[in-house]
Parts: sequence; structure tokens; C-alpha cells
Amino acid sequence: MKLFSQSDVLNGLKLPDYIRAVEAAHRAHGLGQIIEPDLLHAEAESGEFHIKIGGLAGEPAYFGLKANGGFFNNAEKYGLPNILGVIYICDSKNGLPLAVLDSVVISRFRTGAATAVAAKYLARADSQVQTVCGPGTQGRIQIEALLQVLPIKQVFVHGRDQARADAFAIKCAAELGINAMPAGSLADSLAVSDVLVTCTPSNEALVERDWIPPGMFVAAVGADSPGKQELAAEILAENTVVADILHQSLRVGESQHAIAAGLMTPEHIHAQLGEVICGLKPGRVDDEDIIVYDSTGTALQDVAAAALLYEKSLKDGSGTEFDLFA
Repeated sequence: MKLFSQSDVLNGLKLPDYIRAVEAAHRAHGLGQIIEPDLLHAEAESGEFHIKIGGLAGEPAYFGLKANGGFFNNAEKYGLPNILGVIYICDSKNGLPLAVLDSVVISRFRTGAATAVAAKYLARADSQVQTVCGPGTQGRIQIEALLQVLPIKQVFVHGRDQARADAFAIKCAAELGINAMPAGSLADSLAVSDVLVTCTPSNEALVERDWIPPGMFVAAVGADSPGKQELAAEILAENTVVADILHQSLRVGESQHAIAAGLMTPEHIHAQLGEVICGLKPGRVDDEDIIVYDSTGTALQDVAAAALLYEKSLKDGSGTEFDLFA
């Protein structure tokens, strides 16, 4: 069995690796070559815990579990990441434990990678202007990931803390070679944007229905537990919705609010991402379509990335060997 620290994960995989792994995981989902993913939530005094499970069939075959805590006052109170946890993977044919990994880096990168994969199939190929809500670590990864698949040249940054949004935009412009600036009015920036990514811990809608222009690709990333919400429910009810994992989107994604309000039923959701990747359901069919990717995050993504790192370690010797049965 191997142990992988946060630095092992950082050094072992780069963003393009995550994008390839996540796309392969969703393709396997579309083809039914998986152990069905699921999730469990538990509320805590200052945050929440979630456990996500799932597996990938094939040779080799992996099952994995991620246990994360989400505590969004961690940075301010303790100097810790807001999200902390571990990933465990095993051989799904016999249950043999293979690796335990820090989950922070994998969670961060695979979430951005999932947006990139969704954008590859659902955004307009000529999309050049992006608005991101959430000037934090995930916001940065979301920008970097979309630069891998779209010709993004302009990024508007929206956040509750104006000084933080200003600093974030300056840093992104300098380090990523793009024109990045604070959004000012979110409605105004969306009016000239092709892509919107929301990646905040909000529990109420930040984006109104009338702010979304025709043709926009919306990646709703922040809603991944009961109660979280970033988009007005009408945005989903009136447009095309693609879920990462259907039953998760219904329970913890943006779709939960439109369904609870009686604005749509589960049948309204057009497809799961894997079905689009496999060609079982169409992606974008018109430049005027507004498409929302309801991204809740799935263990399939975590397992795919962790398995890639594990397989790489068998060749380069990375990670720390640990005899669990000693």
C-alpha cells in the first residue's frame, strides 16, 4: 500500500493529466463501466462532511472513497484550507487496499478539470470571455482549466470582498497572460461573457435569470451539498441542464432548488456528462443555447486521478510504501 502526501500529489499530476483522467472517468460512466457513485453528507457545528464513493471497471479496476470536511471559516480561524480530507483506493476485484492520498489537491484540480471537460462539449468553441464568481483557489483553477480547452482572453472576477477580487485579478493577469479585471457589476460582466463559472460556498442565488445572455455556458460548481445555491432556480428550469451525476444533482446540486420550487422535474435534465461524451445524448446544438453544467463532484473523478497517480508511482517510485498488514 502507498501513502501520498499533498506534495506527492502536487508533483505527480499536472492539470492536463486531470483533464484526461476526468474525461475518461465520465466516458466510462456513460458506457456503464463503473461502480455506481454515491455520496453521504453529515452536518457539523461549523461546516459539513461528505463521503463520496464509486469505482472504475476495466483492467485494472479500482474502487475509491473520499472523505472530506468543508469548513469555510478555516482559513480565517485556523490558517487551514477550507476543505480537508483523504482519498482511499483499492483493487475493486478483491478489495486489496492500494493507496491513501491527501484529497485537497486532487479535489481542487479534478473540479477544474471537470469544468474543462464539460466546456469542451457544451460551450461555444469560440468562447473568449469568462466571468468567475469566487476569487479563491478554486476560482484560479477554473480559469486555468478553461484556458486548456477554450480561447479565453478576458476574465471578469466577482467576489464579495472587492480588495480580494482586485488582488486576484492582478495576479491572474500577471501569471496566466490574460486580461483579468474585477467584475464591478456582475450583471454587466455577464452581458458580455461567453462562460460563467460559479465556485463559491453561497447558500443563496448570486446570479439572476435575466443576467444570462443567449449562448452562455454556465458551470455551477459551488452547489455540492444540501442548501447550497448560486443560480436563480429559473436559470435551470428554463434552459438545458447537463448533470455530472444525475442523482447527485437532484439531491445536492443547483437542480435541487428548481425541483423543490416546482419549476422543473428530474426529467427536465437533458443528460449526464458521460452520455454527451459518448454521443448518447447531444451536447450543444445551437450557438444560442444556454447550457448549465450542474457540477456536484463525483468519486469517479477522484478515483480516476488517484489511480493515475498510483499507476505512475509504480514506475517512478513516488509515494511512501506502507505495510498495512504488518
